[in-house]
Amino acid sequence: MNEKIPTIALVGRPNVGKSTLFNRLTGTRDALVADLPGLTRDRQYGFGSFENKAFIVVDTGGLMPESADPLAALAEEQAQIALQEADLVLFLVDGLQGRLGPDEAIAKQLRKLGKPLTLLVNKSEGQTKTAVAGDFYALGLGEPVPVSAQHGDGIAGLLRELLASYPEQAAPLPLDGVCVAIVGRPNVGKSTLVNRLLGEERVVAADMPGTTRDAIAVPFDYDGHRFTLIDTAGIRRRARVWEAVEKFSIVKTLEAIERAHVVVAVLDAQNDISEQDARLLGLVAQRGRAMIIAINKWDGLQSDEREQVRYQVSLKMPFLDYAPVRYISARHGTGVGELMGFVQDAYDATMREMPTPELNKILEKAVEQHQPPAVLGRRIKLRYAHQGGQNPPKIVVHGNQTEKLPEAYKRYLTNRFREAFKLVGVPLVLSFKTGDNPFKGRKNELTGRQIKKKRRLMARVKKR
Repeated sequence: MNEKIPTIALVGRPNVGKSTLFNRLTGTRDALVADLPGLTRDRQYGFGSFENKAFIVVDTGGLMPESADPLAALAEEQAQIALQEADLVLFLVDGLQGRLGPDEAIAKQLRKLGKPLTLLVNKSEGQTKTAVAGDFYALGLGEPVPVSAQHGDGIAGLLRELLASYPEQAAPLPLDGVCVAIVGRPNVGKSTLVNRLLGEERVVAADMPGTTRDAIAVPFDYDGHRFTLIDTAGIRRRARVWEAVEKFSIVKTLEAIERAHVVVAVLDAQNDISEQDARLLGLVAQRGRAMIIAINKWDGLQSDEREQVRYQVSLKMPFLDYAPVRYISARHGTGVGELMGFVQDAYDATMREMPTPELNKILEKAVEQHQPPAVLGRRIKLRYAHQGGQNPPKIVVHGNQTEKLPEAYKRYLTNRFREAFKLVGVPLVLSFKTGDNPFKGRKNELTGRQIKKKRRLMARVKKR
């Protein structure tokens, strides 16, 4: 069985539905997924999951092989990079327009690729397979698969077949201990931090961006605990991504985030915290990974400069209030020892067992101190809770009308559970379920006495 996280590339000419399929596969339309910083305008990256199987999706700009437009040439270049990164390729064509010249030109390129390829006939809703797919056999890419990216028709069966040889969960790195991914922009000091922790020049560190071009896994022991550090390549702003080998490292970084127990996000205290930093950390949060924010190059800053950095962190990343912020100097070692203590705490939190009796005691006390609001005169009731998963920790709360529970009350419960179980550095997922009404759909059968009473009442109404 294949043990790596598969990367799926979406290619095709413009307006065949690649972005729509990208959104469906990733399960979101959030700009965080659709516009990951560090990538060129025409390549988008996102995570997807189907039947507990994780994968990475790469969307590309529309291909126009015969176009002289310089923007089309740029899209062509980016699509070629995506194809090199990919394990699986989905070639989309438009079932409403039929086979066109650009489809044939793209098919000619893809036949030389030598990678698993599936031809998808999109916009096939409401049509028979014979009618919609017949025109595309001439592309010579095997059996066309009719789908509808907009409505989801055929997507489940497609993913089930594509992911059949991959494991249900992302395979851990073949090394012992806690997997810690070090992520951040280029030249923020990731490799220097790894070398400081190891006590040796294990990975190349230089005062220039882009020195690390792959994810490097290094096992080591720290304070009696076993760790695997994953030093990742920096995700650059798109204007600075030139060499194909550096572009390939982006998938490695995303894979490292997916496989890590804890992510250490390194920021540069001597440069402004950018939107790129916030979005990268947001992607880590979206994946539910425990996280420590390390503000590097803290040494040498004046007090007013340090205050400005703290303000920037609180202003631009309020959604990461659960993540501890540590101020370090990877070059001089200041704060690095304490950093690993927080990493261990975050790992313990993300893998914590939360016994059901304790969860229910906490829920009962929280409800007693602050009742859920009433909806249309009916009080929302929360009955019991149990743990639903780890990494990140998940708590399932059962009750009635839980879908009407306000976000403010959900945050209140989250904070109570987080405080009780000391969940430091890890996002807590609360899932609410409403039990089925046992009397729903059942007709209330009247007794003979009730029927007679009803008739008397109806007779009085008619007389009036």
